[in-house]
Amino acid sequence: MYKTILAPIDLAEIELTQKVIPTINSLANIDYPHIHFLAVLSPMLSYYEYGLSHPERLLPSDDERIQIALAELKKAVMAFDIPEGRVHCSVEIGAPRDRILNFADEINADLIVVGSRRPSITTYLLGTTASSVVRYAKTSVLVVR
Repeated sequence: MYKTILAPIDLAEIELTQKVIPTINSLANIDYPHIHFLAVLSPMLSYYEYGLSHPERLLPSDDERIQIALAELKKAVMAFDIPEGRVHCSVEIGAPRDRILNFADEINADLIVVGSRRPSITTYLLGTTASSVVRYAKTSVLVVR
């Protein structure tokens, strides 16, 4: 059914991760697909971009942020019941919707599984990453609430 599944994980929204665990575990036992977990970090704007002087070395580099997030992602993925050989963890920096959709294309994902919650007034006005992924994905998207 599915050979490659992308599961974007928001490291700041652990409850969304908890919601997708049963679904991912069930899908992982059907045809034994590879599951790619992806965390997307927002770019850090430099103080220099605002005309302020601030020592850059006080801020973590993108590489340091990626390494920290990758460790957090691997820890979060331990809650899933998937053999190591079929689990892949990646961290990217950029706009979440764009990075998720590009990554899905790069790995030829058959399915994207995203966690979502009931919309609030803010998400009705601004939209959510999950709704953007559903709207623009070239592949099937399963939204778990």
